Amino acid sequence: MNFNQTDDRRMISDSLRRYLADQYPVEHRIKIAYDAPFHDPKKWGELAELGILGALVSEDQGGFGGEGFDITVVFEEFGRTLCPEPMLGNLMGLRLYAAFGQSDKVDAIIAGSARTALAVFEADAFTDTSEIATAASKSGENWTLSGRKSLVYGGHAADTLLVAARTPAGKIGLFEIEASAADIHSYAMIDGGGAAEVGLDNVSATCLSDDAGEAIEAALDAGRLALCAEAVGAMDVLQAMTKDYLMQRQQFGRPIATFQALQHRLVDLSIEIEQARSITIHAAGALDTPGRALAVAKAKNLIGRAGKLVAEEAVQMHGGIGMTWEYAGSHYAKRLTMIDAQLGDKEDQLRRVMELMAA
Repeated sequence: MNFNQTDDRRMISDSLRRYLADQYPVEHRIKIAYDAPFHDPKKWGELAELGILGALVSEDQGGFGGEGFDITVVFEEFGRTLCPEPMLGNLMGLRLYAAFGQSDKVDAIIAGSARTALAVFEADAFTDTSEIATAASKSGENWTLSGRKSLVYGGHAADTLLVAARTPAGKIGLFEIEASAADIHSYAMIDGGGAAEVGLDNVSATCLSDDAGEAIEAALDAGRLALCAEAVGAMDVLQAMTKDYLMQRQQFGRPIATFQALQHRLVDLSIEIEQARSITIHAAGALDTPGRALAVAKAKNLIGRAGKLVAEEAVQMHGGIGMTWEYAGSHYAKRLTMIDAQLGDKEDQLRRVMELMAA
């Protein structure tokens, strides 16, 4: 496998890294991520102008990328700056719109004139779509939805929602609704950035597919891959911050980076991060293959374990400052902890790995 980025991906990575470093210093991120609307709408428009959203879908679907490696390039840079823009929800929504031939919607999202989010999970169906209880009812040619969706990433900033609901035939269908027609309660996650609870009470909907279970799983796996790449970017930065702190902090008249025990711990983090990077590369290469689900589940499980270790070790090696709101490292540690929980944590992914290997 060739691990070198293509020229196009290198250009996206470099452009996005420069933009985020300039426009998303950690002070700005902390200022906007915890209060409504939990992101910077102006910056979202600028990201669209840079063409970043086009990298998430293929050329024949209106974009210019769409492969697993295009997703990882974008989200690794987001992880490096803890960017709270609602890219995750739009990634999953974009791929579903593209999968069902909704080219006008794809074009609008890529241009930045529309935003979407995927509403799948529920209070009793956090990781298993077979447990979805939200009901889709049909009268003539018209569909309505009733139920409640939880943890809708990007739902706080969406114009439309793509909702997974059970049809009268017992299948999981995919429906589009106007966000304004739903009862949406937005909030900040513990690490900043927004999500929403969505209530549906006979809300009019457009059916994109009455049997969309596999397409929804594929979109969720694209989201999980994105989270893995975001974690790799965040871990890289947090390790560098920890190393820099150890070199500056003095104890017994010398930098504590000279203490062998701390050197060993820092090297252990490097090994964990490189393993996380390698398995993310593997999952990116498998995204459009029959082995997608297993590769992504393995990656998300390892990322969950590695992210927790890096977060805990970084905080411990920083000491008290590692827990303070003003220090950027604490926000990286919180983000790594939250990434594990999103779209199925390490235990959920381990269950998926066992089920897929047994199938």
